Amino acid sequence: MDGAFLDNYRFLARYNRWFNRRLYDACEKISDDERKRDRGAFFGSIHNTLNHLVWGDQLWLRRFAAQEGMDCEALAGDLLDLPAGAVHETVLYPQWQSLRAQREKIDDAIGGWIAAMPADFPLRTMRYSNSKGVKREHPMWMALTHFFNHQTHHRGQVTALLMQAGVDPGMTDLIALAPATP
Repeated sequence: MDGAFLDNYRFLARYNRWFNRRLYDACEKISDDERKRDRGAFFGSIHNTLNHLVWGDQLWLRRFAAQEGMDCEALAGDLLDLPAGAVHETVLYPQWQSLRAQREKIDDAIGGWIAAMPADFPLRTMRYSNSKGVKREHPMWMALTHFFNHQTHHRGQVTALLMQAGVDPGMTDLIALAPATP
């Protein structure tokens, strides 16, 4: 298999970590009350939107880890555990520092998982049940693309909320990570 397909996901994992660090740094420029203030967004606040991303990442990483033939140390242990009944709006980490610490652990796990990913993994079939219990089956590359796209979607919402709060998160473009040409 052409390594470019897998290289794409490795690049997206790097972008994910880079963007999350920048975003969380920008969030620290406002108070905890401001991060938790309902701003009329889908999840209400900046804090709740970031919690949703952690929930979604844990959910999807659990699904990936459960796939046949997927044995990855980076996704092992209790890192991906979710409380019984947790749903998309569940606030898993009400305290800012615990939310940020979990984000960093998850980003480390994503990096380790993608680095160890078998070359054929994106071409495999993904099988799982969605959050409503409906059985799903589709190419793994679709789930991988959704995983990273979901993060980008909600981080975009957080950058808009930060701008409304008077904080410029700075450059967030994926292409900013591309090496400059001489």
